[in-house]
Amino acid sequence: MSQNPAIESPSASMPAAQALSLWLRQRFSSKTWRSLLLIAPLFIFVVVCFLFPVASILSKSVENPELHDNLPLTSAALQQWSGNALPDGTLYATLGSELIAARERGQIAAVAKRLSYEDSALRRLIISTPRLVPASGEQVKQTLIARQPLWGELSTWRTLQRVARPLTSYYLLSVFDRKVDNQSGSVQVQPADKALYVNVLLRTLWMALVVTLLCVGIGYPLAYWLAKQPANRASLLMILVLLPFWTSLIVRTASWIVLLQSGGLINRALLASGVIDHPLTLVFNRVGIYISMTHILLPFIVLPLYAVMKGISPGYVRAAVSLGAHPFLAFWRIYVPQTYNGIAAGALLVFMMAIGYYVTPALLGGPDDQMVSYFVAFFTNSTMNWGMAAALGSQLLIIVLLLYIVYVRVTRTPAAASAH
Repeated sequence: MSQNPAIESPSASMPAAQALSLWLRQRFSSKTWRSLLLIAPLFIFVVVCFLFPVASILSKSVENPELHDNLPLTSAALQQWSGNALPDGTLYATLGSELIAARERGQIAAVAKRLSYEDSALRRLIISTPRLVPASGEQVKQTLIARQPLWGELSTWRTLQRVARPLTSYYLLSVFDRKVDNQSGSVQVQPADKALYVNVLLRTLWMALVVTLLCVGIGYPLAYWLAKQPANRASLLMILVLLPFWTSLIVRTASWIVLLQSGGLINRALLASGVIDHPLTLVFNRVGIYISMTHILLPFIVLPLYAVMKGISPGYVRAAVSLGAHPFLAFWRIYVPQTYNGIAAGALLVFMMAIGYYVTPALLGGPDDQMVSYFVAFFTNSTMNWGMAAALGSQLLIIVLLLYIVYVRVTRTPAAASAH
């Protein structure tokens, strides 16, 4: 019987066991490379179509190109400026000439818009400055200060210096209602009348938590009932649970508007039965959002719970009852703990999906019921402020990643946990 060449021709000093180990490593290495080549197209697709676009969008939360690209000489000079006294006339002249050039190229609006985020008064200052720059260029500093007193304030130049850097923390600070003070340069909390995004984030987390609790409260008994049905009947009933997956999200949301409005089916049924004497306000408020989102996300908790419950033997509860335990106590202390993994997995899945909802709150909610995703869409589509949209998206991404880590740990089997 022929032997493998790698074993037939080892070095004279190499033991047979070592030669066999070397041959096995070579075989495993070749299989590993073949496996990597097989998954390479999928890996490239994920990187090109998912990771790269996401990273590109999120990078805009720290990019700061408006002044750095459109006023390059001014930006370079500002980085050398000490910030303790007003710049010399050369920097004033450089700024004036570059603002004139930016206006001729049609780029001054981008510069003014970026500076208006820091201070609304700077927008008009930047737009009007090219008309105020003297033609001679000798007395630019004195002329600008005389015609626009803001050019004589250190805070204006410190703001310009901060905005002229290629990277900025403005957007990330803004989504946590923080900003850099123009006078001291320290990070300060926004006044109460301007603070918005922390409340929006807390509102988003609270609404997602309420929807998750509603889904757990409704989905647990539903999954338990399905798990107790015969296989054929359970399969048929599961189709009804999965029906929301087969309908467009916009269609489902619009259907709830029809059902929940003052003259809708639900209010008319309640009025006809005498339960209420005037229509309830169930739409364009948070009640309608909770109802619609619970209906849409309910299958995401029923499925993992059903999968866990089908694997639980009913003999445990029967044994506890036969030993004298009350049926409810046996269910609560024997059956429910065995479903904790399914509850945690389903609840985390529902929560992660709920914090990113946009269509349902936008159509069914009022102005005070919008979530973070609404403002992401607003900054992307209405104001074209990609920095703020990316920063708000980063908030959601970090929360989802943290919850995904929790999800992986919760759903990890004991065998996988011990192996890890």
